[in-house]
Amino acid sequence: MKLKYLFVFAVLLTACAKKPQGHPPIEVEVMNPMTPVKNQGKSQTCWVYAMLAAIETEHIGRGDSVNLSPAYVEYMLRKEPGAPESKRGMGLTCINLIQKHGLCGYDAYRKVEEDIEPPRQVFMLGAIYTPQEFARSVCAPDEYIALTSNDDEPYNTEIDVNTDDNWQHNRYWNVPMDTLLARTERAVRQHHGVCWESKGHAMAIVGLGRDAQQRRYFIMKNSWGDDDPDHGLVYMTYERFRKETLAVEMPR
Repeated sequence: MKLKYLFVFAVLLTACAKKPQGHPPIEVEVMNPMTPVKNQGKSQTCWVYAMLAAIETEHIGRGDSVNLSPAYVEYMLRKEPGAPESKRGMGLTCINLIQKHGLCGYDAYRKVEEDIEPPRQVFMLGAIYTPQEFARSVCAPDEYIALTSNDDEPYNTEIDVNTDDNWQHNRYWNVPMDTLLARTERAVRQHHGVCWESKGHAMAIVGLGRDAQQRRYFIMKNSWGDDDPDHGLVYMTYERFRKETLAVEMPR
C-alpha cells in the first residue's frame, strides 16, 4: 500500500472530531479488557488517548489495572521543544514524552488547568512513585514496536514516517501491509494493547469481529466519549484498515 504524505492543514485540525460511520451487526470474536472510554473534547491529542488506552489494555490483560492521564501528557507537551501548536503527534511521540516527563493516574489529573500543575508524586497500590518511575512501570523503554507500510521504501528496514505528526522523526519498521495486518490481528488475539493511527486520527484496538457476510472487523476504542450508539467503539473493516493505516504500535 502506498502512503501519501500530502496533508491539508484544515483536515488535520478537524479529523479527530469526525463521527464514526454506521455498520451492520457484528459478531464479536475477541474483546479485550479496557478502561472506560474517555473524551478528548476539542483537543488534537487523540494519539495520546490511543497510546495510553493501548497501554491500559496491555496491563489489564496482565492483571495489573491502570487508568492513565492523557491530561498529564498534554501538559508536558507544552514543555517539549519543537512541539507543534496543533498538539498533533503519534504513538511513539506519546511514549517518548512519558519516558522523559513521567505519567500519573487518570483520577489524579483529569483535565489540563492553566493554574494547576500535575502531581509530583504518584500513589498506587500503597507505593509512592515519581511520575518518571510510574511511567517506566507501565511502559518500559523499548517495550513497544512501531510498524508502518510504505512500498516506496525498502521493507524490513526502519524509516522516518514522513508526516507533520512525526515531528520527532521517530523511526518505524516498514513491512508489507499484509504483514502489518496479520501482526496486528495476532497481537489483538493474544490480548495485547495496540495503538492504531491513520493520517488524521488514532484509536486503540481492543477486539475483533465479523458481520453476517463474514467481513472481518477490528474493534477500536475511540476517544470521543461514549454517548453514541456504539458507546465509544468503532468497527473498522479489514479493507478500511488496509486503506487508512499509517502506523501501529504494539508490544514487542
